[in-house]
Amino acid sequence: MIRHVLKAIILIILSLLSNSVFSQKNIYTTAKITGEPPVINGTCDDKAWNIVAWGGNFTQIQPYENRPPSQPTFFKIIYDDNNLYAVIFSYDSVPGEIVKRMSRRDGMEGDLAEIQIDSYNDQRTAFSFTISAGGVKNDRIITEDGNYEDDTWDPIWYVKTSVTDSGWIAEMSIPLTQLRFNKNENQVWGLQVGRKIFRNDEYSAWQFIPQDASGWVHMFGELHGLTGLKPKRQIDMTPYLVAKEEFYERDEEDPFSKGSEMKFSAGLDGKVGVTNDLTLDYTINPDFGQVEADPSEVNLTAFETFFQEKRPFFIEGKNIFDFPFIIGDSQLSRDRLFYSRRIGRAPQYYPDLDDDKYIDTPDNTTILGAFKLTGKTKDGLSVGVMESVTAQEIAEIDTEGSRKKVEVEPLTNYFTGRVQQDFNKGNTILGGMITATNRKITNHDIDFLPDAAYTGGIDFQQFWKDKSYYVRLKGVVSTVVGDTAAITNIQRSSVHYFQRPDATYLKVDSSRTSLAGEGGTIEFGKTGGGHLSAIAWVTWRSPGLELNDMGYLRSGDEVFQVVWMGYRIWEPFSIFRSININMNQWTGWDFGGRSTYYGGNINFNTQFKNYWSFGMGVNQDGPSLLKAELRGGPSLAYPPASSTWFSIYSDDRKKFSYGAWLNYAVAPLNHDIYSQGGLDFIIHPVNALRISLSPFAIFNQTHLQYVDICEFNNEDRYVMAYIDQTTFGLTARVDINITPDITLQYYGQPFVSAGDYTEFKRITDAHADKWTDHYLAYSDDEISYDAENEIYSVDEDHDGTADYSFDNPNFNFKQFRSNLVFRWEYIPGSTLFLVWSQDRTGADVNGHFNFNNDFSDLFHIYPGNVFLIKVSYRIAI
Repeated sequence: MIRHVLKAIILIILSLLSNSVFSQKNIYTTAKITGEPPVINGTCDDKAWNIVAWGGNFTQIQPYENRPPSQPTFFKIIYDDNNLYAVIFSYDSVPGEIVKRMSRRDGMEGDLAEIQIDSYNDQRTAFSFTISAGGVKNDRIITEDGNYEDDTWDPIWYVKTSVTDSGWIAEMSIPLTQLRFNKNENQVWGLQVGRKIFRNDEYSAWQFIPQDASGWVHMFGELHGLTGLKPKRQIDMTPYLVAKEEFYERDEEDPFSKGSEMKFSAGLDGKVGVTNDLTLDYTINPDFGQVEADPSEVNLTAFETFFQEKRPFFIEGKNIFDFPFIIGDSQLSRDRLFYSRRIGRAPQYYPDLDDDKYIDTPDNTTILGAFKLTGKTKDGLSVGVMESVTAQEIAEIDTEGSRKKVEVEPLTNYFTGRVQQDFNKGNTILGGMITATNRKITNHDIDFLPDAAYTGGIDFQQFWKDKSYYVRLKGVVSTVVGDTAAITNIQRSSVHYFQRPDATYLKVDSSRTSLAGEGGTIEFGKTGGGHLSAIAWVTWRSPGLELNDMGYLRSGDEVFQVVWMGYRIWEPFSIFRSININMNQWTGWDFGGRSTYYGGNINFNTQFKNYWSFGMGVNQDGPSLLKAELRGGPSLAYPPASSTWFSIYSDDRKKFSYGAWLNYAVAPLNHDIYSQGGLDFIIHPVNALRISLSPFAIFNQTHLQYVDICEFNNEDRYVMAYIDQTTFGLTARVDINITPDITLQYYGQPFVSAGDYTEFKRITDAHADKWTDHYLAYSDDEISYDAENEIYSVDEDHDGTADYSFDNPNFNFKQFRSNLVFRWEYIPGSTLFLVWSQDRTGADVNGHFNFNNDFSDLFHIYPGNVFLIKVSYRIAI
C-alpha cells in the first residue's frame, strides 16, 4: 500500500516538474551594434554577427511533438538604432534535398525559416517574417494569440538567402519602423523562431509550444538585451500613374459604343506613423486594375453573393475592422458589421430604358479618397478608424441624339471605428465598433436608398485556465433612416420579407422613415488543454436588423444554436500522421417561435504517413421552413435532406500533386438532388513555375425552383418549376517567379451554366404535410408558350384569355474571365504592373447544356480586353 502511495506521489511530482519545464520560457540575449551593420547578402560573414552567441536547441512540434528535430537550427539577433538584424542557419545533412520552390509573395512552399516578434509584449500580437530557401517572403500579423493571421500585411524589410554545403542561410534586416514598441529604456519582447523542413513536412521551434496549447503568442520565449531603443515613425508616399486602354465590340446603333477607350489617371498611396503605435494609411483616387476578377456564378437564390475582398488598401490590416457574429462555415457566418466591398461598388440605380434609348453608366463608383488609422498602444488598446468618400456617379442617356444626365449613385461617406482593450494580460478583452453611412441623394429615383445607416456593436471575451476556456459575448444594434420608399424597400427585401403572410408578428409599414434592429451572440468554448475541444453558441438577428449599407447580413429574423465537438490526434500512429474527428448539432427558429430547421453532422479528416490526405462527412437535416424560397410569400415547408462529402489529395510535396472532391445532397421525399465535384492538379515542373488546374461540375435537379410572382383575382400566384441545371467550369492559374521580386501570374476561368425549366406549377399550400399537396401543376390547356416573345401565359380560369404571364426562365450563361499580370517590385515598396484582362460573356434562353457546343461558343463571343500599365514609386520621408 505504502509503495503504491509513494509511486503515485513520485508520478505527481514528475508531472508537475514536467509541466514546469514546458512552461519555462527560453531567453535569447541580443546586443547593440557599435560598428558597421552587417551587409544583407545571405552569407553571415560580417564581424557584426560576432557580438552575440548562436541560439539553438529547437524542439520538434510537428509531426512528433516534443522530440528533437531531424536537423538542427541556429540563429542570431542583433540591432542598431534603426534596424533589427537576424540570421537563421538551417543545417541540413543532405543539402541537395533542400527545396527552393518559388511562389508569389506570402506563399508558404519549400523549406522555410521564420522569426516572430511580439514587440508589444502583450502576449496576443506578433509580427511574423518568414523566408523560403528560394528567397520568397511571407509576412503577416498574428493577432488574438494566434487565432487569426493576416498575411495581407506587406512591410518593408530586406532578406537574402543562400544554400551552402551544410544547409541554408537566411539573413534579414527589419527596419524598426515596421515594428511597434514602447519607449522603455530596457525592453523585453516576445520571440519565436521556427523552421519547416519541406521534404519531411516537419516544423520545429526554438520555444516549444504543445499542439494542444490554447494559444500561440502568449507562450513565446523572450528577447532580452534591448536598450535605448526609440520608437520610429514611418512616413511613406507612393504616387502612381495608370494608363489603360479598353477594347470591346462596337454597337453601331449605340452612340456611346466606340469600340475602344483610353484613360489616364494618377493617384497617391501613403503611410504616416502618427505615433509609433498608430499608423495612418491613405489613398487618393485609388486604382485596382491589377486585381483579379471575381469568380463566375449563377445565383438562383434570393440572397446576395458574398465576395472576398481583393483590393490591397482594404485587405491590409483588415483584422482590426472585422466584427463577425459567429465563427464556422454556416450560411450565417459571413454576417458582419463591416463589409468593405460596399465601398466602390457598382452604381445601385439603373434607369428603365425604352428601345430607342441608350445609356453610358460607370461600372463602379469612384473612391475619391480613403484613410485608415490603425494600431495598438502599449497599454493594450487596439484602434481602427476608416473613412472613405465615394463620388456622385452620373450616367448619360441618349434618345435619338438628345442627351441628359442622370444620377445613378449619390455622393456617399462611409465611416467605421473599432476599439478593443486588453486587460489582465489579454485574458479579458472588451471592445466596440460603430459604422456610419451617409448619402447625399439629389435624384428622387434613388429614394429607394436610405439617407443614412448606423450600426454599433460591443464584444467581450473572458479566458481562464491558461486560455483553455473562454466565454464570448457580442451585441449589435442598427438604425436606418430615409424616405418612406427606402424603408419600405428594406422591409420588403430578401433580408427581411416583412410581407410574408405566415409571419403574423411582422407587417410592412409603408409610412415608416426609419427601421431599427438588434442581434447578438453568446458563445462558450474549450479550445486547449487536451485532445478534445468543444464550442457552443446561440446567435440571433431581429427582424429589423439591417447591416447591408456598410456590412453584410444574409437574413434577419433568425435565432441559431450550435454545439460543436472535435477530437484531434496529432501524434503519428499506425498509418496515420494526424486525424481530426468533429461532430455538430444545430437548430434554428424565427422570432415567431417556429422551428425553421435542425440537423447534425459528423466528419473527419486525416493525413496518412505517406502524406496523402482524406476527409469525409455526413449531414442530416430535418424538415425545414424556407422563408425566402417564395420571395416574400409564405415560408415553404421542405422535407428532410441528407448530404455527404469527401475529398482525397495526394502528397503535396511532390512536383505533381492531385486531388478530388465531391458533395452529394438529396431530399428523398421530393426527389431533389444536388451534387458537385471537382479535380485539382498542381504541377511544379521547375521551382520557378507553378501550374494549377481545377475543373469542376455542378448538377442541380430541384422540383420547386422559384420562377415568378404573378397576380390573379387580387391574389398572388407563386410560380415554380422543375429545374435541371448543369454547370461546368475550370479555374487555371500559372505562376512564373523569375525572381522573388519579378513575377508573371495568369488566372483564367471558362464557365458555362445552363438551366432548363419544365413542369411549371403554382403553390397552393406552402405548409402542407404531404409534399405533393404543396402545389398544383399547370395542365397543357392552362399554360402556353410564345416562342417569338419568349413568354409563358397562363389561363387559370379556362376562359380563353391569359390571366397572367411570365418570362421564359431558361438560361444558358457563358463566361470567360482571365487576367495576366506582370509584377516587378524594382525597389522595396515601388512596383511596376503590366496587366492584360479579358472578359467574354454571353447568355440566351436555350436552357440545354451541351459541353462541346457551349465551350466552343464561349470562345466565339467577342471579347472585352483591357490593357493596363501602372507604375508606383515609394518615397520614404
